[in-house]
Formats: sequence, structure tokens, C-alpha cells
Amino acid sequence: MKEFGVLQKLDLREIWKKEATEFTPWLAKNLGALGRVIGMDLELVTQEAPVGDFSLDVLARDLGHDRIVIIENQLAATDHDHLGKLLTYAAGNSAGVVIWVAAEIRDEHRQALDWLNQHTDSDIEFYAVVVEVVRIDNSNPAYDFRPVVFPNQWRKTRIVSAGSRQTTKKGEAYRDFFQQLIDELREKHKFTGARVAFPQNWYSFASGVGGVTYSFSFAQGGRVRTELYIGGSDITKNKKLFDSLLQERETLEARLGGSLEWERLDDKIASRIAVYRSGSIDESSQLAEIRSWAIARLLQFKNSIGPRLAILAD
Repeated sequence: MKEFGVLQKLDLREIWKKEATEFTPWLAKNLGALGRVIGMDLELVTQEAPVGDFSLDVLARDLGHDRIVIIENQLAATDHDHLGKLLTYAAGNSAGVVIWVAAEIRDEHRQALDWLNQHTDSDIEFYAVVVEVVRIDNSNPAYDFRPVVFPNQWRKTRIVSAGSRQTTKKGEAYRDFFQQLIDELREKHKFTGARVAFPQNWYSFASGVGGVTYSFSFAQGGRVRTELYIGGSDITKNKKLFDSLLQERETLEARLGGSLEWERLDDKIASRIAVYRSGSIDESSQLAEIRSWAIARLLQFKNSIGPRLAILAD
């Protein structure tokens, strides 16, 4: 007869003694895991971001929609003080996403965030996520993020479409294209945790290096583009990383099986390494082929260039 171990839920303070100096830095390094459970590619901007006389635990960015994400964390149950801070930080950073991570989400705070999701427009989303640590018998501890509050995407989409900011026919075509794209990348290739597409002509994905993303977009002139976009805030670092990759051009293009466009963009902060092909969102008969091409290229970029990024970005 099969024997089973005993699952134990651990006190978070057995793992992280101090919230500010231990748990917050750990959470900042594990935004990918948090993003996967709420369907986003999250990238760290900074820890302890100042907002007036206060400081936000984690400031991040949702890469797929290029919006600011604020994250407050607690090693205890939620309280009124942190709820007030969340709203203050959201206003101070013009946030598009608000995430409250805690050991326990009290009912009154869950109801408050549900109310905010129901009475705000699609420009902001509120999440509450429980963090747990468990072990089986004497095994190593394992963490888990469990969302308990999240927005009703269907309802918010209906509000936008019924209001003054109606989505155009082309916008809906973009949304449909990218929804299928991210669904396949998530479900078949584990490439992203993203779940919801917006009516926009691009989508970006985390690379594991801050300020650097894998992207696909419908570019101007009847072309589509898959790229490695080097777009951090430090122009010197951006150009240095681009130049380092350029020195490996022959090897990288051999791995990718074709030539790339090396766009240093000396008049801009960012640089890109890209591959193009013809295509338009208006060519409905070709969209399935374009989507397959985009997925194949994104995977090639990650497998070929990805291993060099972390090394060269240091």
C-alpha cells in the first residue's frame, strides 16, 4: 500500500525573519513566479520606491501592456494601514496594476479590492495574493502564490466597449491575434505567464534581464517584426550590451539560421536586434501563418540569444 507524507504549512517568519530586508528582496527576485499566477510578465523596476514620505515595497512593470505595477507585501494578515498605502502608491505612480501579497487576506480587505475592481475602469486592476510555504515531512520548504482577488476581465472589457473609448475593428483584430499568440506560447511552450491580450499592435515578454525584452509587433510599411529589444533606462548599458552581442553576430545568426537586422539606434536610448517579414493585421488569410512565424522566431531568439544575455549584461 502506498504511503503518503504529511503536508505541513509553515509560518512565513520561519523562512523570512524580517519583512523589509528578507521577504521583499526575495519577492523582487521571484516576480516571474508571481506574474505567472496572475497572468503577466513582470519585470522589476526597483525596490523601496519613494512616494512622498513613504516607500513602496516593489515597483515593477507589466511588460505585455507596458504599465506600472505596484506591489505591497506583508508576512502577516492584511491590515487597514497597508490598504491605505496601496491606494496612495497607486496614485503616486499612476499604476495600472495593484498587487497585495500577504500571509492572509482578511475578508473586509478582499471585499474592498473586489469593490474597487467592480467600480473602476479598465485602466487599473487590483489583485490580492496569498503566499504560503509548505513542506512534506522533512523535505525542503516550497512556496506557493494563490490569488484570491482579481479583476473580472470580461466585465471590464464590456465597460470599455460600451463607453467613449470603443475598441475599433482593427483593435479587436489585434486583440484576437495576440490572444491566440500568448495562449500558444504559454500552454505549449511555457514561454510566458501572460493570459490577457489588449487591442494593441505589439506584445513584449520578459527575457530575465531587466530592460531587455523579446517582442513581436506589426511594424510600419506592411511588415511584422520579431526582436530583442534593449530598452533599459541607461543608454550606456544598452549600447554596451548591443555591441557585445554584435561581436557574436556570426555565431548568433548561425544559431538562428539567417541574418538579423542590427539596429543600434544611436539617436535613441534603446537598441534592437530584429528579423522582419511582410505582413499586416488586415491580411486575415495570412494571420495564422504570421502567428506561427512569430512563435517560431520568439522561441529561436530565446534559445539562441537568451543564454548570452545574463552573462553579457553584467
